Amino acid sequence: MKRLLIFASLSILACKTENKNVDIQDKQVVKESIKLSIKEQDSLLKNKGFKTFYYVEEKTKDTFLMQEYYIAFLKAGPIRSQNEEETKQLQDQHLAHLGKMYEMGFADISGPFGDDGDIRGITIYNVPNQQLADSLANSDPMVKAGRLQVEIHPWWAAKGFKLR
Repeated sequence: MKRLLIFASLSILACKTENKNVDIQDKQVVKESIKLSIKEQDSLLKNKGFKTFYYVEEKTKDTFLMQEYYIAFLKAGPIRSQNEEETKQLQDQHLAHLGKMYEMGFADISGPFGDDGDIRGITIYNVPNQQLADSLANSDPMVKAGRLQVEIHPWWAAKGFKLR
C-alpha cells in the first residue's frame, strides 16, 4: 500500500480562494515551524492566514500552540455503479491525487475506514481556510465521478503532536 493516502492533483493550482497568500511554497510553513519557537510558529502561521490560539494545560502548565485544520470526511457518493475496470481506474487516480496533496503540503494525513459504512475515509487538510480545503477535496477524481462526496469540518490540534 502506498505510504499515506492523501489528496492531490494539479487542478489545485486552479482552485479559487479568497486568501491570496497561499501558494505551493506554503508546504515549507510546516517544515520551518518545527525549528521555530511557539511565538515564531504562531506569527508565521498567522501571516499565512491560519487561525491559531494558545492552550495552557492546567496540570502541567505547558503551553501548546493550537492550529485550525480541516477534516474532510469522504462519504459514499450517489454514483457507485461504475464497473470493475472504471472503479480501479478511479481508485488509481484517487490515490495519485491523495499522494500529490501530501507532497504539496496541503494534506497531513489521510486514510480509509476499516468498515463498509457510509463514511469511507478522511483527510486532514493543513490549509488556512475551509474554502481551500473544500476546493482541494472536491478536485479528487472519485468525488468528480460521484463515487465519493465530501463533508468538511474545522478541527483544532496542537502543533507538533504525532499519532502514536
